[in-house]
Amino acid sequence: MAIIALFSGSYCCEQEVVRKIAAAAGCRLATDRDVIEETSRRFSLEQRKLLQAMTRRASIFNTFTHEKERSLACLKCAVSDLLREENLLLAGFVSHLIPREISHAMKICLIADLRYRTGVAVKEEKIAEKEAVKKIHKDDESSAIWVEYLYGKSDPWAAELYDLLIPMDKLTAEEAAQLVCENLGKEVLRVTDASRRAVEDYALACTVNLKLAEEGHTTPVAVRDGEVTVTIDKHVLMLSSLEDELGKIVRTVPGVSGVKIVVGPGFYQSDIYRKADFSLPTPSKLLLVDDEREFVQTLSERLQMRHIDSAVVHGGREALDVVEEDEPEVMVLDLKMPGIDGLEVLRRVKSEHPGVEIIVLTGHGSKEMEALCMEMGAYAYLEKPVDIDVLTKKMQEAYRKLKENK
Repeated sequence: MAIIALFSGSYCCEQEVVRKIAAAAGCRLATDRDVIEETSRRFSLEQRKLLQAMTRRASIFNTFTHEKERSLACLKCAVSDLLREENLLLAGFVSHLIPREISHAMKICLIADLRYRTGVAVKEEKIAEKEAVKKIHKDDESSAIWVEYLYGKSDPWAAELYDLLIPMDKLTAEEAAQLVCENLGKEVLRVTDASRRAVEDYALACTVNLKLAEEGHTTPVAVRDGEVTVTIDKHVLMLSSLEDELGKIVRTVPGVSGVKIVVGPGFYQSDIYRKADFSLPTPSKLLLVDDEREFVQTLSERLQMRHIDSAVVHGGREALDVVEEDEPEVMVLDLKMPGIDGLEVLRRVKSEHPGVEIIVLTGHGSKEMEALCMEMGAYAYLEKPVDIDVLTKKMQEAYRKLKENK
């Protein structure tokens, strides 16, 4: 039987429709929660991080941590294992991880107009209409982020993404489920030797993708009959060296019959390929907070020369927003800033995110201020101008402390 991949807008009777399809078709149901739990168990990853990888934009640190790509590589591996079961209903964001090459997967979308969804939300959540609309827009934003990341399309309900687009403001849950079941028997969804091979090729591609991600590489991977094609989609300063490295990594994966490294259209753009190095004894999520733009940019560049990547923000409000979105491991914090100053940032972060280690770096220091900052939970207190080696050492010490406390 065909695999059913179902994606839905919020408040479109998804749970009821899914339950009726599973009962009528007699198929196994796997939801986002099921896949996330299995991925977390198998790869020792936080469930919260896996959910964020699908529903949120990449964090400010992702350029050098590749955390989103690594999380998705693990989720794809879990999904690829499920796809070996032909009697399967995959529901939620994970349904979009099934490639088009698997021709016996039927992709379905449940959606309705805003008025209908608002009415359902008001009734189910017992909230005001304005609050319901706001909640639906937030849900739709997550869906749009996910679809844009995977397909480069801004509309998560675009008809070309699905085999069946079901308007839930015009059909009952029973009618929607019946429509899906009626389409399951179509010849185009028949399981064939070619579609089974596509499942195995996808599973191998996911394994290769994960192996590369663990080594710090995030290049696109495709597989056909065991032959792996890796595409270098960013500019590379030493192309032959990277080709050799990628080839060696891919060939260690069981089941690979051959490797081909190709250059994609992105290779000719100005962006530079970055390999993540997870072995360095320095924080991979380092946040620099200072309103002196020239100073903090120069500091970031000097740290990069020491193979320490950092994200930069120029105010207290921005810093708090970043911490709320994705906790840094170490923060280097200026004290005197307009708006929310460094002391307030220090107080809030240590109160709400005590695991973040904070190094105060100020040009307006005093013994009294140092004592206050240390009392509030700062890891270290340094004054400008700072010796870059002293700052680097403090960062490494703070990072070690953080790792020891986990």
